[in-house]
Amino acid sequence: MLLYWIILPIVWVLARLVWRIEVIGLENYKAVRDGRAYVIASNHIANLDPVFIAVAVMDWRRMCVLAKEELFKNPFIGWFLRCMGAVSIDRGKGDTVTLEKVTSACRRGIGVLIFPEGTRTKNGKLGILKSGAFVIAASANADMVPCRIIYNTKDGKLHPFCRVRVVFGPAIPAQDLQITDPGHKVTALRHMKTRLKEALEALLEENAFEKPALEAAQPAAEAQPVTPPSAPDANRQAEL
Repeated sequence: MLLYWIILPIVWVLARLVWRIEVIGLENYKAVRDGRAYVIASNHIANLDPVFIAVAVMDWRRMCVLAKEELFKNPFIGWFLRCMGAVSIDRGKGDTVTLEKVTSACRRGIGVLIFPEGTRTKNGKLGILKSGAFVIAASANADMVPCRIIYNTKDGKLHPFCRVRVVFGPAIPAQDLQITDPGHKVTALRHMKTRLKEALEALLEENAFEKPALEAAQPAAEAQPVTPPSAPDANRQAEL
């Protein structure tokens, strides 16, 4: 934990120097940061997404971040991620041990950051949501805070010195994430995924970077119909 307190300010400064980070809706995060269990559910584009979220909230109380096991194979990166609160999870083998460990931490009021897509989409578009985030939130009786990371680049990917927006939406209440009828678990999960997806898409629609005027006008110009020549002009072209 001491290393986290040392590393976080350094990461904050470096991230602010290399990327222009803007935080929107931080009050939605602060509304659940009162000792209650909460899960931040974010889209996932780049490996640095967890760092940007940590910089956005700048919280001295370390969150628990679920990260794919492959990232920990590099000793330095693995050490850095663990200092930042990351926990490795084997995505392809039903890692119930890790899920229970994270859920237990969430019940104690430790925030959990999870990427429901399970992998990076790399283009800014939202992928298919998995069930893990909802299982943790339901088991821990936690609120879920939608979070959208937006990069101001043409391809939607992270580039050095690009602008970055981290947007937090209103929390989905814990009671709305409970599965009261085990017989309809699949249907309930589908509804939860749809609700989160709609919230994440709304955050993008409401907070997307404006396109440059020239770029925005280009599609409109391309869409203009070609006006056929008038009859005299057509005759003149035929004579030529």
